[in-house]
Amino acid sequence: MSSTTKSITEAEIEAEFSHHDPTIARINNGSFGSCPKSIISAQQQYQLQFLQQPDHFYFNTLKSSMLNSRKLIQSIVNAENVDEISIVDNATTAAAVVLQHITWSFFSSQFQPGDAAVMLHYAYGSVKSSVHAYFARAGGRVIEVHLPFPLCSNEEIVSEFDQALKRAKMNGGKIRLAVIDHITSMPSVVIPVKELVQMCRNDGVDVIFVDGAHAIGNVEIDVRDIGADFYTSNLHKWFFTPPSAAFLYCKRSDKGSNVHHPVVSVEYGNGLAIESAWIGTRDYSAQLVIPEVVEFVNRFEGGIEGIRKRNCDMVVEMAEMLVKAWGTELGTPIEMCSSMAMVGMPACLGISGNKDALNLRTHLRVTFKVEVPIYYRAPLEGEVMLGFVNPITGYARISHQVYNTIEDYYRFRDAIIKLVNDDFTCAILSN
Repeated sequence: MSSTTKSITEAEIEAEFSHHDPTIARINNGSFGSCPKSIISAQQQYQLQFLQQPDHFYFNTLKSSMLNSRKLIQSIVNAENVDEISIVDNATTAAAVVLQHITWSFFSSQFQPGDAAVMLHYAYGSVKSSVHAYFARAGGRVIEVHLPFPLCSNEEIVSEFDQALKRAKMNGGKIRLAVIDHITSMPSVVIPVKELVQMCRNDGVDVIFVDGAHAIGNVEIDVRDIGADFYTSNLHKWFFTPPSAAFLYCKRSDKGSNVHHPVVSVEYGNGLAIESAWIGTRDYSAQLVIPEVVEFVNRFEGGIEGIRKRNCDMVVEMAEMLVKAWGTELGTPIEMCSSMAMVGMPACLGISGNKDALNLRTHLRVTFKVEVPIYYRAPLEGEVMLGFVNPITGYARISHQVYNTIEDYYRFRDAIIKLVNDDFTCAILSN
């Protein structure tokens, strides 16, 4: 997808996001995404059409508009057939679709108690919970891949994943499911997903599900090249749709012939894409504005690819500026960053647990008007044994989206410098 119209100006970008709170340095696009005014306007038109004449909308607009959205997503992610693309609320819903399907394999005795699922320790919380709620409760065992952080290279990820596959296969164990993040949420790391999928194929893993919640609009997605059975990504995080919209790719195969939406509606049995397009009376407008989103991203030079490069280049530049100002380090090499980067925070802030990280995040929001997530990294055993003085235990996950300005990051930089100069520690917030 490339730009076909005159490039958007900075003034037009500012106008598209003028509804954002101007007092906040919002460097956390990763959590909830962002939606331009023109897309909000398009969404409201769909909402109004439904409210004006619901029957006409249901019979004459909804299905055809949803199909148009699915066709565009099919093209963007290089799916072979539009029937492989379903639109759901979010990646959590997609995980429920996949894991419910997996659970039936236990009930039908295709899978046996003790069969394994492998997933990253960094997997998003709701997806981890879904694996335990569906797979583990059905009798499966869950093997987590514990990745080091900070990370130095993809080889560390590949090595740890390989060891986890070996553990899962010990004593003749069978690996039924692999859940692989394309970009982990916290800490944020771009995962060599294609290589891990191929490793799973080589080891005979039955079902491979890639959670690319942060991926579309952030990194290139080619579902045929990646080769997983299922792939999901949120459209509202980095692809400018309103909440909530995501796609689920289901590879055409015997594995996908009996996959159903967890909400059973009158469309049950008509295929996942049709089931997902009607789960009862609700607001579908966020899922119908994909054509308008495509028009929006094509206003930028290079289209969505240009936006991805712009965001990645800027987030790396801002991350390097911050670590230089604070005397810290990045959590990953720059080639493992997307439109998000992990920035080490001064050790003297005393971030000693998840509660400290959350308290500091709140303090930055309330006192300095900076919105940014903070990740707590427990000191490594080697750091403790070797007596490292004040290892870095806190990392900020900064995002860059087209609406961000350099001043947003300068405000964050100066806020942390002030806290350091004032001898602030997180212990103060716990009192």
